[in-house]
Amino acid sequence: MTTDIQSPICAMPHRHTEKIVLGHGSGGKMMTDLITQTFQPPLANPALDAGNDAGVVQPPPHTKLAISTDAHVVSPLFFPGGDIGRLAICGTVNDVAMMGATPLYLTASFILEEGLEISILEKVVASMQSAAEEANVQVIAGDTKVVEKGKADGLYISTSGVGVVIAAHPVGGECAKPGDVVIVSGTIGDHGIAVLEARGDLGFQTQLKSDVAPLNHLIREMLNVSDQVRVLRDPTRGGVASALNEIAQQSGVCVTLNESAIPVRPSVAAACEILGFDPLYIANEGKLVAIVGPEDAPKILDIMRQTRYGEDAVIIGEVQESPAGRLLMKTALGTTRVVDVLAGELLPRIC
Repeated sequence: MTTDIQSPICAMPHRHTEKIVLGHGSGGKMMTDLITQTFQPPLANPALDAGNDAGVVQPPPHTKLAISTDAHVVSPLFFPGGDIGRLAICGTVNDVAMMGATPLYLTASFILEEGLEISILEKVVASMQSAAEEANVQVIAGDTKVVEKGKADGLYISTSGVGVVIAAHPVGGECAKPGDVVIVSGTIGDHGIAVLEARGDLGFQTQLKSDVAPLNHLIREMLNVSDQVRVLRDPTRGGVASALNEIAQQSGVCVTLNESAIPVRPSVAAACEILGFDPLYIANEGKLVAIVGPEDAPKILDIMRQTRYGEDAVIIGEVQESPAGRLLMKTALGTTRVVDVLAGELLPRIC
């Protein structure tokens, strides 16, 4: 008597191409597939494509490097004018550029929440690629981790950036001098209010979009026309007020603003009035504050206005010797008030 024994048939494993599952962070084939299919194609470059634990690049000889790192936890992931992917690239590009450097290379680390739709991740990565192309930088290394559902807001991104310092003179928060001029590259508070609207926290609708943008090309033009660009700062969390307070303390000077000169969109002003906020403390992601020598201020302002992200640049104040470490405001009523650093967090997860 013979018995027919059928060969066991193993079902093909589920590929999980629609949503992130814990297996995408396991280090196995699912993780490899996610990296090779979702991350590598849009961000492709020789250093990344090599697939090693670190990207290897050759910096120009005899150069000074500027290095920065940042984490991005904005909610919602998409908002008018941008998303967490564009925010991650632009935020780190700008941090490096504010040191008078040309950003060249970035790394990106992703923390993915179980259940995140892969189509959303693909949109974020495509947005990162677009922003990196605009800024002329490459993402040369990365990492991916997956956490259980409920342990993250869908997606967190951490980025680091490296750039070559091109300024022939020191640029930093400690370089402001009495007599210098304070310039802002455009309207303030756009990003913070756009994110609040996307969350449904305003109670009314506007046509406002986030200003998130790479500013390295603007900064290069400024440095090309003047050696008196002393301080550059992107006023993200805490806004213009926090950035200028930091600079005043670093340089041991007093920064005085003219209230009537500060550019604020009517929709931002209206939202701040309703919510009880001051636009000076609202986050920006595509604006810079520059402190420059008074002799070159006109030509720096002129070149800024010829660029895409500096066309609305204006002078908003000046640097004085005392009281050291203070930010003051000359109001429309002719009085002067102190603009202090806020004691706590103004808006959660705005950057």
